[in-house]
Amino acid sequence: MKKKFRIPIGVNSQQSLWGFFIILLLLTAPVSQVVAGVIVAPSVVVLDDKSKTGRMNLQNPSNSPKEVSISFSYGIPESDSLGNVNIFLRDTGITDPHSALGWVKAFPRKLIIPANGSQVVRFIAHPPKDLQDGEYWVRVVVESQEGITSIPVATDEEQITTQLNMIMRTAVMLKYRTGELVASVKLKDTQVIVNENDVDVFVDLANTGNVSYIGLLECQLLDADKKVISKNHIQLALYKDLLRRITLPFAEGNFKKPYSVAVSVTNKGRKDIPTSEMVFGNDLSTSISLVE
Repeated sequence: MKKKFRIPIGVNSQQSLWGFFIILLLLTAPVSQVVAGVIVAPSVVVLDDKSKTGRMNLQNPSNSPKEVSISFSYGIPESDSLGNVNIFLRDTGITDPHSALGWVKAFPRKLIIPANGSQVVRFIAHPPKDLQDGEYWVRVVVESQEGITSIPVATDEEQITTQLNMIMRTAVMLKYRTGELVASVKLKDTQVIVNENDVDVFVDLANTGNVSYIGLLECQLLDADKKVISKNHIQLALYKDLLRRITLPFAEGNFKKPYSVAVSVTNKGRKDIPTSEMVFGNDLSTSISLVE
Protein backbone atom coordinates (compact mmCIF):
# COMPACT_ATOMS: atom_id res chain seq x y z
CA MET A 1 0.00 0.00 0.00
CA LYS A 2 1.31 3.45 -0.87
CA LYS A 3 1.62 6.04 1.85
CA LYS A 4 -0.19 9.22 0.91
CA PHE A 5 0.67 12.27 2.96
CA ARG A 6 -2.14 14.76 3.34
CA ILE A 7 -3.23 17.52 5.67
CA PRO A 8 -6.28 16.51 7.73
CA ILE A 9 -8.08 19.48 9.26
CA GLY A 10 -10.79 19.32 11.86
CA VAL A 11 -12.22 21.27 14.79
CA ASN A 12 -12.25 19.61 18.20
CA SER A 13 -14.71 20.07 21.04
CA GLN A 14 -12.73 23.02 22.40
CA GLN A 15 -13.03 24.85 19.08
CA SER A 16 -9.33 24.45 18.28
CA LEU A 17 -8.20 23.88 14.73
CA TRP A 18 -5.30 21.51 14.24
CA GLY A 19 -3.18 21.42 11.11
CA PHE A 20 -0.65 18.70 10.56
CA PHE A 21 2.01 19.53 8.01
CA ILE A 22 4.10 16.70 6.61
CA ILE A 23 7.03 17.26 4.30
CA LEU A 24 8.75 14.32 2.56
CA LEU A 25 12.26 14.96 1.25
CA LEU A 26 13.38 12.09 -1.00
CA LEU A 27 15.29 13.01 -4.10
CA THR A 28 18.70 14.44 -4.67
CA ALA A 29 19.70 14.61 -1.02
CA PRO A 30 22.89 16.42 0.01
CA VAL A 31 25.51 14.88 2.28
CA SER A 32 23.32 15.81 5.25
CA GLN A 33 19.64 16.59 5.43
CA VAL A 34 17.87 19.04 7.71
CA VAL A 35 14.59 17.67 9.04
CA ALA A 36 12.61 20.10 11.18
CA GLY A 37 15.84 21.48 12.61
CA VAL A 38 17.46 18.02 12.92
CA ILE A 39 20.52 17.37 10.77
CA VAL A 40 20.69 13.82 9.40
CA ALA A 41 23.96 12.38 8.14
CA PRO A 42 24.86 10.53 6.03
CA SER A 43 22.16 10.80 3.36
CA VAL A 44 22.73 7.15 2.34
CA VAL A 45 23.57 4.37 4.80
CA VAL A 46 25.51 1.40 3.42
CA LEU A 47 25.75 -1.95 5.20
CA ASP A 48 27.56 -5.06 3.96
CA ASP A 49 27.74 -8.77 4.66
CA LYS A 50 30.96 -8.39 6.66
CA SER A 51 29.77 -6.29 9.58
CA LYS A 52 26.00 -6.09 8.93
CA THR A 53 25.96 -2.87 10.98
CA GLY A 54 25.88 0.85 10.31
CA ARG A 55 25.09 4.15 11.95
CA MET A 56 23.42 7.49 11.39
CA ASN A 57 24.04 10.71 13.28
CA LEU A 58 21.19 13.03 14.22
CA GLN A 59 22.09 16.52 15.36
CA ASN A 60 19.79 19.10 16.89
CA PRO A 61 21.23 22.59 16.29
CA SER A 62 18.24 24.38 17.85
CA ASN A 63 17.75 25.68 21.36
CA SER A 64 14.87 23.33 22.16
CA PRO A 65 14.66 19.54 22.48
CA LYS A 66 13.45 17.54 19.47
CA GLU A 67 11.36 14.39 19.65
CA VAL A 68 12.48 12.01 16.89
CA SER A 69 11.22 8.60 15.78
CA ILE A 70 12.76 6.09 13.36
CA SER A 71 10.77 3.71 11.16
CA PHE A 72 11.23 1.82 7.88
CA SER A 73 9.46 1.79 4.52
CA TYR A 74 10.22 0.68 0.99
CA GLY A 75 10.50 3.18 -1.84
CA ILE A 76 12.62 3.64 -4.96
CA PRO A 77 12.47 6.30 -7.70
CA GLU A 78 9.63 5.68 -10.17
CA SER A 79 8.91 7.66 -13.32
CA ASP A 80 5.78 8.48 -15.30
CA SER A 81 5.38 8.82 -19.06
CA LEU A 82 6.64 12.43 -18.93
CA GLY A 83 9.87 11.57 -17.18
CA ASN A 84 8.78 12.96 -13.82
CA VAL A 85 10.23 11.04 -10.90
CA ASN A 86 8.49 10.32 -7.59
CA ILE A 87 9.08 8.04 -4.64
CA PHE A 88 6.14 6.36 -2.93
CA LEU A 89 6.71 4.78 0.46
CA ARG A 90 5.13 1.37 0.98
CA ASP A 91 4.81 -0.74 4.09
CA THR A 92 2.90 -3.73 2.68
CA GLY A 93 2.37 -5.52 -0.61
CA ILE A 94 6.03 -5.31 -1.59
CA THR A 95 7.05 -7.88 -4.21
CA ASP A 96 10.52 -6.58 -5.07
CA PRO A 97 13.07 -9.28 -4.14
CA HIS A 98 15.58 -6.49 -3.45
CA SER A 99 13.53 -5.13 -0.55
CA ALA A 100 15.23 -5.22 2.84
CA LEU A 101 12.09 -4.18 4.70
CA GLY A 102 11.56 -6.38 7.74
CA TRP A 103 15.11 -7.50 8.37
CA VAL A 104 16.91 -4.25 9.17
CA LYS A 105 16.51 -2.88 12.71
CA ALA A 106 17.28 0.50 14.27
CA PHE A 107 18.37 1.26 17.86
CA PRO A 108 16.93 3.40 19.34
CA ARG A 109 13.70 3.97 17.41
CA LYS A 110 12.36 6.76 19.61
CA LEU A 111 14.54 9.41 21.16
CA ILE A 112 14.64 12.97 22.42
CA ILE A 113 17.64 14.97 21.27
CA PRO A 114 18.48 17.77 23.70
CA ALA A 115 19.05 21.32 22.57
CA ASN A 116 22.30 21.60 20.59
CA GLY A 117 22.84 17.90 21.14
CA SER A 118 23.30 14.83 18.97
CA GLN A 119 22.39 11.16 18.98
CA VAL A 120 23.69 8.15 17.10
CA VAL A 121 21.18 5.68 15.66
CA ARG A 122 22.62 2.24 14.95
CA PHE A 123 21.41 -0.26 12.37
CA ILE A 124 21.83 -4.00 12.23
CA ALA A 125 20.81 -6.31 9.40
CA HIS A 126 19.45 -9.84 9.86
CA PRO A 127 19.28 -10.96 6.21
CA PRO A 128 17.56 -14.21 5.26
CA LYS A 129 19.70 -17.24 4.57
CA ASP A 130 20.94 -17.94 1.03
CA LEU A 131 20.57 -14.29 0.03
CA GLN A 132 21.65 -13.81 -3.58
CA ASP A 133 24.52 -11.50 -4.46
CA GLY A 134 23.54 -7.88 -4.91
CA GLU A 135 22.10 -4.88 -3.15
CA TYR A 136 18.97 -4.67 -1.01
CA TRP A 137 17.08 -1.50 -0.15
CA VAL A 138 14.97 0.03 2.57
CA ARG A 139 14.11 3.62 3.51
CA VAL A 140 14.94 4.90 6.97
CA VAL A 141 12.12 7.32 7.80
CA VAL A 142 13.26 9.99 10.26
CA GLU A 143 10.40 11.94 11.77
CA SER A 144 10.90 15.04 13.90
CA GLN A 145 8.06 16.79 15.64
CA GLU A 146 8.03 20.51 16.33
CA GLY A 147 6.40 22.11 19.29
CA ILE A 148 2.83 23.37 18.99
CA THR A 149 2.41 26.99 17.95
CA SER A 150 -0.86 28.77 18.73
CA ILE A 151 -2.14 31.45 16.38
CA PRO A 152 -5.27 33.30 17.56
CA VAL A 153 -7.80 34.05 14.84
CA ALA A 154 -10.59 36.49 15.76
CA THR A 155 -14.08 36.28 14.26
CA ASP A 156 -17.29 38.18 14.90
CA GLU A 157 -19.03 35.25 16.59
CA GLU A 158 -16.32 33.28 18.32
CA GLN A 159 -12.65 32.96 19.04
CA ILE A 160 -10.91 30.05 17.29
CA THR A 161 -7.33 29.22 18.13
CA THR A 162 -5.34 27.68 15.29
CA GLN A 163 -2.59 25.35 16.44
CA LEU A 164 0.06 24.07 14.08
CA ASN A 165 1.69 20.79 14.97
CA MET A 166 4.48 20.44 12.42
CA ILE A 167 5.70 16.92 11.66
CA MET A 168 8.63 16.68 9.28
CA ARG A 169 9.74 13.47 7.60
CA THR A 170 12.67 12.49 5.48
CA ALA A 171 13.34 9.05 3.99
CA VAL A 172 17.02 8.16 3.78
CA MET A 173 18.09 5.21 1.63
CA LEU A 174 19.74 2.28 3.38
CA LYS A 175 21.56 -0.24 1.18
CA TYR A 176 22.68 -3.72 2.21
CA ARG A 177 25.31 -5.29 -0.04
CA THR A 178 26.44 -8.88 -0.26
CA GLY A 179 28.61 -10.98 -2.57
CA GLU A 180 29.73 -9.91 -6.03
CA LEU A 181 28.34 -6.50 -6.98
CA VAL A 182 27.63 -5.52 -10.59
CA ALA A 183 26.59 -2.03 -11.74
CA SER A 184 25.21 -2.07 -15.28
CA VAL A 185 22.83 0.13 -17.25
CA LYS A 186 21.15 -0.41 -20.63
CA LEU A 187 19.67 2.19 -22.95
CA LYS A 188 16.18 1.05 -23.89
CA ASP A 189 15.08 4.02 -25.99
CA THR A 190 15.75 7.70 -26.64
CA GLN A 191 13.21 10.14 -28.04
CA VAL A 192 13.50 13.83 -28.85
CA ILE A 193 10.63 16.32 -29.08
CA VAL A 194 11.41 19.63 -30.75
CA ASN A 195 9.50 22.60 -29.32
CA GLU A 196 9.53 26.23 -30.35
CA ASN A 197 12.24 27.33 -27.91
CA ASP A 198 13.77 24.10 -26.68
CA VAL A 199 14.17 20.35 -27.11
CA ASP A 200 12.87 17.70 -24.71
CA VAL A 201 15.06 14.60 -24.57
CA PHE A 202 13.49 11.44 -23.11
CA VAL A 203 15.99 8.77 -22.07
CA ASP A 204 14.58 5.35 -21.12
CA LEU A 205 17.03 3.34 -19.03
CA ALA A 206 17.08 -0.16 -17.56
CA ASN A 207 19.14 -1.37 -14.63
CA THR A 208 20.74 -4.65 -15.73
CA GLY A 209 23.02 -5.08 -12.72
CA ASN A 210 22.34 -6.29 -9.19
CA VAL A 211 22.94 -2.93 -7.47
CA SER A 212 21.58 0.57 -7.91
CA TYR A 213 23.28 2.46 -10.72
CA ILE A 214 24.23 5.86 -9.31
CA GLY A 215 25.62 8.29 -11.85
CA LEU A 216 25.04 11.22 -14.18
CA LEU A 217 22.93 11.67 -17.30
CA GLU A 218 24.11 14.43 -19.64
CA CYS A 219 22.59 15.72 -22.88
CA GLN A 220 24.11 18.19 -25.34
CA LEU A 221 22.43 20.00 -28.20
CA LEU A 222 24.98 20.21 -31.05
CA ASP A 223 25.05 21.89 -34.42
CA ALA A 224 26.36 20.40 -37.68
CA ASP A 225 29.96 21.26 -36.70
CA LYS A 226 29.52 19.64 -33.25
CA LYS A 227 29.51 23.03 -31.54
CA VAL A 228 27.60 22.94 -28.24
CA ILE A 229 24.41 25.00 -28.42
CA SER A 230 23.29 24.06 -24.91
CA LYS A 231 23.78 21.25 -22.43
CA ASN A 232 22.35 19.98 -19.19
CA HIS A 233 22.86 17.09 -16.79
CA ILE A 234 21.01 15.47 -13.92
CA GLN A 235 22.00 13.09 -11.16
CA LEU A 236 20.88 9.54 -11.82
CA ALA A 237 19.67 6.99 -9.26
CA LEU A 238 18.60 3.91 -11.19
CA TYR A 239 17.15 1.03 -9.19
CA LYS A 240 14.84 -0.44 -11.83
CA ASP A 241 13.70 0.91 -15.21
CA LEU A 242 13.47 4.69 -15.28
CA LEU A 243 12.49 7.33 -17.83
CA ARG A 244 14.24 10.67 -17.42
CA ARG A 245 13.67 13.96 -19.26
CA ILE A 246 16.18 16.73 -19.95
CA THR A 247 15.27 20.03 -21.62
CA LEU A 248 17.81 21.76 -23.85
CA PRO A 249 17.08 25.36 -24.90
CA PHE A 250 17.90 26.76 -28.32
CA ALA A 251 20.55 29.44 -27.87
CA GLU A 252 21.24 32.38 -30.13
CA GLY A 253 24.40 32.16 -32.19
CA ASN A 254 25.92 31.25 -35.52
CA PHE A 255 24.98 27.58 -35.46
CA LYS A 256 24.69 25.39 -38.53
CA LYS A 257 21.90 22.92 -39.13
CA PRO A 258 21.11 20.06 -38.94
CA TYR A 259 21.21 19.80 -35.16
CA SER A 260 21.70 16.67 -33.09
CA VAL A 261 21.51 15.59 -29.46
CA ALA A 262 24.34 13.69 -27.76
CA VAL A 263 23.36 11.56 -24.75
CA SER A 264 25.84 10.11 -22.25
CA VAL A 265 25.42 8.09 -19.05
CA THR A 266 28.21 7.47 -16.56
CA ASN A 267 28.54 6.64 -12.89
CA LYS A 268 31.92 8.30 -12.60
CA GLY A 269 32.30 11.87 -11.40
CA ARG A 270 29.74 11.89 -8.57
CA LYS A 271 31.55 14.09 -6.08
CA ASP A 272 28.66 14.00 -3.60
CA ILE A 273 29.18 10.28 -2.85
CA PRO A 274 32.34 8.81 -1.26
CA THR A 275 34.32 6.67 -3.70
CA SER A 276 34.31 3.83 -1.18
CA GLU A 277 30.51 3.61 -1.45
CA MET A 278 30.36 3.65 -5.26
CA VAL A 279 29.98 0.51 -7.36
CA PHE A 280 31.38 1.47 -10.75
CA GLY A 281 29.94 0.07 -13.96
CA ASN A 282 29.58 0.71 -17.67
CA ASP A 283 29.07 3.99 -19.53
CA LEU A 284 26.63 4.66 -22.36
CA SER A 285 26.49 7.17 -25.21
CA THR A 286 24.29 7.75 -28.24
CA SER A 287 23.39 10.51 -30.70
CA ILE A 288 20.05 11.48 -32.24
CA SER A 289 19.64 13.69 -35.31
CA LEU A 290 16.87 16.27 -35.22
CA VAL A 291 14.36 16.06 -38.04
CA GLU A 292 13.49 19.40 -39.60
